[in-house]
Amino acid sequence: MRIGIVGTENSHVDHIIDHLNTSRRDARVVAVSGGRSERNESLRDKGSLERIVDAPEELLGLVDAVVVADRHGDLHRAHAVPFLREGLPVFVDKPLACTVEDAEAIVAEALAHDAPLTSFSALRWIPDTELLAAQGAPRRVTTAGPVDPASPYGGIFFYGIHPVDVALRLAPGPITAVGVTRLTDSIVVQAEVRGVEVVIKLAFGDTPFHGSVVTSSGTTSHPLVLDEHYLVPGLEAFLDMASTGEPPIDYSDLLRPVHLLHAVAKAIA
Repeated sequence: MRIGIVGTENSHVDHIIDHLNTSRRDARVVAVSGGRSERNESLRDKGSLERIVDAPEELLGLVDAVVVADRHGDLHRAHAVPFLREGLPVFVDKPLACTVEDAEAIVAEALAHDAPLTSFSALRWIPDTELLAAQGAPRRVTTAGPVDPASPYGGIFFYGIHPVDVALRLAPGPITAVGVTRLTDSIVVQAEVRGVEVVIKLAFGDTPFHGSVVTSSGTTSHPLVLDEHYLVPGLEAFLDMASTGEPPIDYSDLLRPVHLLHAVAKAIA
């Protein structure tokens, strides 16, 4: 399977190329877009890539699936849609988009052209999150992580997607209420998700990721630890989708984190 990458400034790209071009036999990154920058030349040398193209659309015909990895979610719609319209599998690295309009448009293109699409925080698939998900039906979910409302890469969407995506994985279903409180050191989000109380603390500055669930059996709480291979489970989920055509996350579930973060961004504006 030939993989192309659009948007290479993200450090995730290094991990993706390292994994695919050294550990896998059935898939590899063969090309990136963005022109012959110092960054892309370095990636080509590191991963023995075949091509560097200028525009994302120039990857068409060269690849079988695409990773859209721009840091800023506002670029994701324009960069994902040309490939979805050709029916190619597309993984949009977090977040899917920074507006509900863009997120819904991306999903609509995937549906219209029967193109497999997925998007998620890498934290969604790490072992610590899997352990929390295995505790059973939650009564209360709490997650925490860093956020920078002034980030040049989409404000709270850039890092806020991590604790939000984990929380919504642990609490599936429609979001029926959202409350937002801005404190001196954090933003606290309280939501009701199909009867489950969800609390997400978005802390300003450097803070570890954390998650907890309360079930009928008790409370499970621990840090969400990112090791050197933390991107691999999510990357494997994308490759499975590209091979089978079956997205690992329902499309309605792709939109929930964007809707929640949009409500938070609106509340703190």
